[in-house]
Amino acid sequence: MNDYSKFAAISPTSYADAGLGRSQFMDMGIREMWPRIPRIAGPAYTVSCPPGDNLMLHAAIYRAEPGAVIVVQAGDLDYAMSGGNVCATAQARGIAGFVIDGVIRDVAEVREAGFAVFARGLSPVPGKKQALGTLNQPITCGGVQVHPGDMVVADEEGIAVIPAERQADIWLSAKQRMDKDTAQSLAEWKANHHAKIEQILQSLGFEAADS
Repeated sequence: MNDYSKFAAISPTSYADAGLGRSQFMDMGIREMWPRIPRIAGPAYTVSCPPGDNLMLHAAIYRAEPGAVIVVQAGDLDYAMSGGNVCATAQARGIAGFVIDGVIRDVAEVREAGFAVFARGLSPVPGKKQALGTLNQPITCGGVQVHPGDMVVADEEGIAVIPAERQADIWLSAKQRMDKDTAQSLAEWKANHHAKIEQILQSLGFEAADS
């Protein structure tokens, strides 16, 4: 199991429980573009595009390494950053998926191919290819600052961005949390949860109203 699949074995919820702060999770507007999308994980290959233009994303699919997640800061929500052919080309090169702070098109083709794309929505209108942006430079996507090489983990629960320097510690904490949760029965969880909630209520001075 390589490092990427190791990260993909753990849900973003476990990374949140492991102490990865709220600032490292993209906002809820960036979501899966087709149902039952598989979880993806890989190092970020970052892209920034100016309004109305998708040239740099089209350039990125030939430059990102296999296993990477291409993360895009789009200039607007009016023009599609990618379509079916771009996604198919990226998929053939081994790109894990796209996370786009913008919109795409040709979602039926993307769904049929099984390529993972997370974005803000859809537009049938393609962007132009006339302006330079940046490749593999820090960007902001979904409210999170993303650096090249940060680990991106995305599924229907959300999108986590784990800074490169924290990847080992965060993964270990999340794995321990996941293993603990898996080993605990629902009955055990309920007993512990009930006791914990009552203790918190008592510490805050809560008193139940008379029936």
